[in-house]
Parts: sequence; C-alpha cells; structure tokens
Amino acid sequence: MIALKFSAVLLVGLATLSLSAGSLCGQDRSYGRSVVSTQYGLVATSQVSASQAGARILEKGGSAIDAAIAANAVLNVTEPTSNGLGGDLFAIYWEAKTGKVYGINASGWAPKTLTIEHLREKGVMAMPQYGIDSVTVPGVVDGWAKLHTRWGKLPWRELFQPAIVYADQGFPVAEIIHDWWNGDREELLKNAESTRVFLPGGKTPETGEVFRNPDVAHALRLVAEQGEGTFYKGEIAQAILKTSQALGGTMTAEDLASYSAEWVEPVSTQYRDWTVYELPPNGDGIAALEMLNIMEQFKPDPAGPHSSGELHTRIEAMKLAYADVKTYVGDPRFSKIPVEQLLSKAYAAKRASLIDPAKANCTVAPGALGTSDTTYFTVADREGNIVSVIQSNYNNFGSNVTVLGMGFALQDRGGLFSLDPASPNALAGRKRPFHTIIPAFMQHGDQHIGFGIMGGLNQPLAHAQFVSNVVDYHMNVQAAMEEPRFTDRQQLGCRIVIESRVTQATLDALTRMGHVLQVHPDYTSQMGRGQAILHDSKTGVNSGASDPRADGAAIPEQPDFSGKSIRH
Repeated sequence: MIALKFSAVLLVGLATLSLSAGSLCGQDRSYGRSVVSTQYGLVATSQVSASQAGARILEKGGSAIDAAIAANAVLNVTEPTSNGLGGDLFAIYWEAKTGKVYGINASGWAPKTLTIEHLREKGVMAMPQYGIDSVTVPGVVDGWAKLHTRWGKLPWRELFQPAIVYADQGFPVAEIIHDWWNGDREELLKNAESTRVFLPGGKTPETGEVFRNPDVAHALRLVAEQGEGTFYKGEIAQAILKTSQALGGTMTAEDLASYSAEWVEPVSTQYRDWTVYELPPNGDGIAALEMLNIMEQFKPDPAGPHSSGELHTRIEAMKLAYADVKTYVGDPRFSKIPVEQLLSKAYAAKRASLIDPAKANCTVAPGALGTSDTTYFTVADREGNIVSVIQSNYNNFGSNVTVLGMGFALQDRGGLFSLDPASPNALAGRKRPFHTIIPAFMQHGDQHIGFGIMGGLNQPLAHAQFVSNVVDYHMNVQAAMEEPRFTDRQQLGCRIVIESRVTQATLDALTRMGHVLQVHPDYTSQMGRGQAILHDSKTGVNSGASDPRADGAAIPEQPDFSGKSIRH
C-alpha cells in the first residue's frame, strides 16, 4: 500500500515537474532584462538616479517635459563625460491629445569670427577636435526653457533641485562612466580648470567613489533661480566669455545673447506599416530614414535579425546612406539640403539596386565616425505624452575646456565642421555644424515609441536596427534594444564592429562576403546606449526599455498610495 502511494506521489511529482519544465521553456528568451510596464508615467535614462529624479517629478504632478528636464539636469551631474550645461540638445515631443509630433533643435552655432580664414591665419589646417576653437554656443539651457514654456506644469526652479543635491552632496561614480572618465584623463590634465574640477588630487574618481561638484551646483542654482537669461546674458555668460578670452577664443557676448533654439518640423518615412520620425538637418537623422528606405526594398530574412543575410543587407544599406549624409548634409540656413530626394522611395530603390547580396562593397565610404559621448533618455507621462531627448558634449568632456567657477565643460561640436569651403558643412560664423545626435519616434495604430541610441554616427544605423527588430521581427522594446548590433567606427568601408552574441556561423558567412569583422564583447558600449518607451493609447500602459550597455534603468512613477489621485 505504501509502495502504491509512493508511486502515485512520484507520478504526480513527475507530472508537476514536466508542467514546470514546460512553463520554464515557455519563458526562455534571448534578452536579459524584462520590459518595465506601468499605467503611470515612466522615465528611461542611462543613470538610475536620473530616472528616479524624473519619476519623482511625475509623482508631483509634473509633465513629461518637467520630468525630462529634471532627469537631464541630474545626468549633467552624474555623467559629466557625456552631457552638461555646455552641450546641445534635440527633442521630439508627441502630444497624446492631438497626436501631433513636434521637434526642437537646440544646437548652437559657431562664434561669428570663428571662420576658416581665422584658423588658417593661426596655421590650423584641420578643424580642431579639442580646445577653445572647437567650442560652439551651448544650446541646452535655451532648449529646456522653450520646452518648459510650452509644456511645463511645475515651477522651473523645482526641476533642478535633485541635480543640485547630487552636485552638492555627491554621487558614487558608475562603472561605465568611470571608464570613460579615466580614458580622458590625459586631455583633462591639459586644462587647469578641468583638472581642478574633474580630477581631484590629479586622479580619476574610482568606480563607487563619491564625487562632488559644488561649482556645477552653483551654476544650476543660477539657472534655477534666474532662468536661461543667466546662461546667455548673465553670470554664467560672463564666466564663459572669461574662459574663452583666457584661452584665445573668439566667443563674444553677442554670440551668446543672440542665440535661440529653433522649433522644427520632424521628417519621417513609412517603414512597412510604421511611421518613423527623426529631426531634419543639421542633424543626420535622415541617414536612419534613408537606411530604412533602402532596407525596405528587401524582405526580412526568415533566419532572423542576426542572420548573415539580414546583417549584410543592413550593413550595405548603412554604407549607402552614410555616403549621402557625408556629401549633402549641413546647416540648411546656409545651403540647400536635398532632404526630399534623399528620403524618396524611388531614390531608395536606386540605391538598393547597388547592393550585391553575396558581396560586401568596400568602396562606399560611410560618414566620418567619431567616438562621441552623448546621453539619450525618454519620458512618458500618465497622459501618454512622450518626449524623446538627446543631449551631448560630443566627445568625452567635450572640448576639455571647463568654464571657470561653473563646473561644466564646453562642448566640442565645432570639431565636426569642415575646412573645405566647398563642403555644405564648411565652417562659418553663426553656422551650426553637422550633428550626430538624434532623438527618434515611431508609431503604428495605438503603438507609439520614443527611442534613441547614442554614440556618434553609430546612431542612425542603431536606430534602423532597432526599428527593424520591432517591425520586421516583432520584438518588444527591451528585446529590440538588447539584440546584438553592429557599427562602424573606423570609416574604412568594410571594417565592421560586431557583438560576440552573433553566432560563429554568421560571422564566418559575413567574412566570406568580404566584411572585415572586429568582434567585441556581448554588450559593448561601442554600440551606443539606448532607451525606449512604448505608449499603448488603447490600454494606457507605458512600457520601457533600458539598454544593458549602460548604467541606467526604466523607472515608473509611483501612484499616490494615500488613495488621492494626482490630476494632470
């Protein structure tokens, strides 16, 4: 009897184990993090502290714009390598109640007297990549102000309090940020103020070491209390001018005072049955759209997104799109940019016809790729409004010139100008350089996604890969963000950086086609760091993704646990 009972129990146990194993198999997946979903607001950034700050602002009744500014200000403190008050900003805003998509270009221009002739008189034959002559007017603060004026709900000064606290009290340096910080140590040592602020004791702060920046806390307080005027006409402007003059720069009070961010109409394309939006030139968002248009001429490879056939198509489409961007894109206020032609389906078909499905083309050069440092983040509030934001210094700590007494570095976006007078991107006073930082947005029916992936000219091809993962392979936003990616940072035609999660069989097949592969670790930051939020307007649910290639997270707004709902 006992034996029979034991046998019965064993059979039940085996059946249960079988069901459990089946359930576990059903949960197998190729990505590591889960999507973060909530019916409240959601903030996805590359630093947990910034995501938390943005979520707290949403909990206080703030808008998506309020939360974005607060999160960005914290990122200015905790990721000084990547972004800051001395950088530029671009944003796309989707307004839920109207369904309208807005764009803002808060990129700065070159000082009026920073010209090709001026540099040549100094014996400079190539555009400086660091130092005071690589500096353009920072646009981020005016960009924040214009966004807040239009869609902000909370008082301006309240948005900067989290960043001020982190700057005053300090924060533990994150591991990826430490690596980038340390990589720029020798350049920082060339500027006395940069050394004083960012290399305490002459050393890079270690991972986990608490770093304080009271100078940037002071600058943030000025912005919080006095608005954007202090940055372009007041105390901060005077500090920027003093810094520039001490280093022989050309920046004037008028260069700062007359600057204004610009509202722009996003450009878009239809990829399969989704509409994808980018911002128009002087940025290179059109490269992502052209790449998608070329990819659309081919059917998705049934073998999957990192099969050799699919990757070959994406790589070759990238080269064609980048060759066009390098040739045609600049500041549209100075030269006519053929956006409509570059984004036409007929043009894409012609470009796609150049792709040999069995052989890599090494003669189509992509654009000049840099090692740019940028931060991307996205916010959705509980009403479903989405803001997609990117902000950058360009290279690590930008120009490596730190503003005297203000604790932030000036960007080196001027390094992207050309000294060839025939180029659409030729340096000229009050002209904006070609820009690599691009926010993005895509939608289909009830599905609306704010997304972006950082990393210089890696961005358009990373955008196109993300879009294809979602549209062609029906991935959720987290899986699409984590999917193995490729990039090209060497501008050598067939030299491609690719992640090691791609199978050896695929790598071998691509090599036989003529691609020269550099295989990097599973989640290399060479691929850029991305964030995404999807708002389902039918269910009201926001779903967020944060790239494991970064230190961040998607953090949801918490409801009012007292039972009182916040009215937006």
